[in-house]
Amino acid sequence: MFALNFQSPNHEKLLISRQKNCTIRLGDMRSTYPENSVVWVTVGEKFKTKRKLYPSMIDRVLIKKFSDLTTHDLDHQNPEIKSVEELLVFFEKIYQKSIHSDDTVTVIYFSEIIEK
Repeated sequence: MFALNFQSPNHEKLLISRQKNCTIRLGDMRSTYPENSVVWVTVGEKFKTKRKLYPSMIDRVLIKKFSDLTTHDLDHQNPEIKSVEELLVFFEKIYQKSIHSDDTVTVIYFSEIIEK
């Protein structure tokens, strides 16, 4: 099973409160995260221990240019980020490299799977 891992402590809070149901990843990740896949939503820094939060289904995968992200994408990614420019600055911190508005991103919408 694959994992959608989140490194930011702020994302962990959003995931636990179920305010986040979308992630935007740099590059074309369609082959890694195909629609209808079941994944673990996890949190933790790269190369360190991760914590499983819950299983999820990948509902929708969209490939876009960074500049083509919508307010809907941004709201579901992180309701505190209000513009593509703010997200670009945030991504440069996460990926530790320069990112441009014409770079390709993958928008992944997911929903929690509740086991009964």
